[in-house]
Amino acid sequence: MWMSTFARFALPALQRSTSAMACQALRACHRPGQAAGLLSSCLKSMQLRGHQTLGSASLPVARQSVRHVRALDEDRLMEVEWEDGGHSLYPFTWLRDNCQCPLCTLQSAQARKLLMSDLDIHTGVDVVEVTNDNKVSIVWPDQHTSVFDAEWLKKRCFSPAARQAMQEELFLNERYYWDSKLRIPTADYQEVLHDDKAALAWLLALRRVGIVYLRGAPAEQGHVARLAERIGYLRLTFYGHTWQVQDKYMANNVAYTSGRLSLHTDYPALHFAPGVQFLHCINQAVEGGESEVVDGFHMAEQLQREDPEAFRTLTSLPVDFTDTGTDYCDFMLQSKKCIIDVDAEGRVARINYNNATRDSVLDLPLHQVQPFYRSLKAFVDIMNRPENVVTYSMEPGDIVTFDNWRLLHGRRSYISRPDRLRHLEGAYLDWDEVMSRLRILRNSVHEDISWLLQ
Repeated sequence: MWMSTFARFALPALQRSTSAMACQALRACHRPGQAAGLLSSCLKSMQLRGHQTLGSASLPVARQSVRHVRALDEDRLMEVEWEDGGHSLYPFTWLRDNCQCPLCTLQSAQARKLLMSDLDIHTGVDVVEVTNDNKVSIVWPDQHTSVFDAEWLKKRCFSPAARQAMQEELFLNERYYWDSKLRIPTADYQEVLHDDKAALAWLLALRRVGIVYLRGAPAEQGHVARLAERIGYLRLTFYGHTWQVQDKYMANNVAYTSGRLSLHTDYPALHFAPGVQFLHCINQAVEGGESEVVDGFHMAEQLQREDPEAFRTLTSLPVDFTDTGTDYCDFMLQSKKCIIDVDAEGRVARINYNNATRDSVLDLPLHQVQPFYRSLKAFVDIMNRPENVVTYSMEPGDIVTFDNWRLLHGRRSYISRPDRLRHLEGAYLDWDEVMSRLRILRNSVHEDISWLLQ
């Protein structure tokens, strides 16, 4: 059943380049007011056990053919004219730096052997031509020869559109924003462990939506570690490789109490906070303990729209975070972070907020203290609006996986009994490991689906 559903709806996600149509749909998802119905309105989706998950709606890349090449010596560029009529320009220096021959590149590691100290950054070319097998050959002034595959060159075109497409393929930067109407993408734990296509769909949804629910794990410790092994390895922190969320005497973390946890990201006291979090329900409370999540990127977008000054404050003023105690070993952490991190293009890249570990030390000039509090309160008020919060209850055997750089999560207070103590096991991974596994799965599944496309 899973395979037929996957083939109908998720196969486009396995291709290696995002189509223009998909990009338009993704942009539509980012427009204000579009978040509520994005999973059904912005892209094709598949239904899995009554919940919604998705593919990235991309299309295969057509095979590239070169019509003509020429050297523009004055500009020190090589121009490629493609059979489809398009043109691409490549700097001589970049081409020489990226020669793919065995002397310049270790193909078994896909690593450059050519040293920067040996690279002539002012090189010209002697000959450029198209070979009989549709490759581009360059003979350099020192008579070294470089040969480039047409598709390899096309993907590395320096045009803005090609660069954006390549960055999207490598990093899957586009996100699907959501609010309280989200139906959390859900999959089967055993299928994710044993089926590459199920694992790929899980990681794609985790990257795009930020949260995926897995059902069917045994209600016993050890399964967040097993799930992490499907990707790579666990992130060790001061709370251990895995950690047990339970009521604890003299708790060293507010999570280890039965009180309400406000919406937060984990571990901003680390300069490099874990990117992904797993939580496995082993035993639920007698009453209460419902989980809450919000899309922090979507909340930051709302803040920027409604209160630009507050957004500027939270993206520019560094705040102190701290965490002190003993667990896996003793620790005394300090970090400085903006509540909202943005990238070089001004896009929200990370949320850093945990009210419990926000330090009493506030390294700001006096005149910035009150504006900071006003801005943070405005952001928290947006996050706590009922129309922005998704609430769900975990049952024994459920595992929730989510983006700790993007989502803020919390928990309502709960009541336990000695014979029924609430118990969740948690673990962290970093996005480097998750994206590595996603790329590997995407490549392997892409090579294995030709029979499904017939």
